[in-house]
Amino acid sequence: MRVLELDRTAAAKTLARWTMQGWLRRIRRGIYVSVAIGSLGSEHVLDDPWVLVPGLFAPAYIGGRTAAEYWDLTEQLFNDIVVMTTHLVRQKEQKRHGATFTVRHVHERKMFGTKTVWRGRTKVMVSDPERTIVDMLDDPVVGGGIQHVADCLAEYFKRKDREDNLLLEYIERLGNGAVFKRLGFLAERQGGEDKLVQACAGHLTKGTVKLNPALDCTKLVTRWRLWIPPRWKTEARA
Repeated sequence: MRVLELDRTAAAKTLARWTMQGWLRRIRRGIYVSVAIGSLGSEHVLDDPWVLVPGLFAPAYIGGRTAAEYWDLTEQLFNDIVVMTTHLVRQKEQKRHGATFTVRHVHERKMFGTKTVWRGRTKVMVSDPERTIVDMLDDPVVGGGIQHVADCLAEYFKRKDREDNLLLEYIERLGNGAVFKRLGFLAERQGGEDKLVQACAGHLTKGTVKLNPALDCTKLVTRWRLWIPPRWKTEARA
């Protein structure tokens, strides 16, 4: 409407005509993507589905295991794209234009720790390495499971550009004491910085939590007030 100086009805008819001709692909109401010449007739038009995120979910950022891939915290590849959005989420898994999006709700006040990246001509928000770690510790499911989260944390500890103080600051801002317990346990287990481990121990809240709520955690690590799977207890002793 703005670019072609059309009214709403004329714009809708124009978009519908271009879609029927194959020049556009409708993603949802009001959201279209252009079709490259080489992709005419193909079901999948987009080479980079990240460009759909601002139009479909904004305010939002790409996070969890997807951000871990972007920041080279893992070599594992996942078929979905994890998106954190301030919108209420009715469907946690959404398929759009051949891409699968795993969508999680995040409160507006928790929209911090992100970087802007360009994907072609589209600006997309992605969690920075510290926020990526925090989100995966907050909800191991978005991190691909607690073992994968632990592996990503181990890679994070190898980074020369890591910022442990920023990591701790993010956890405080998030306001979930379980993240301190999980981080402290994993950092101590993996030989992380003593200062980081001590900082986590100094922020322990009352009560106990599970290392991963999705697993059967039957062994209690009293030092961290953390329930863990039996296998992890055995490995910790070793």
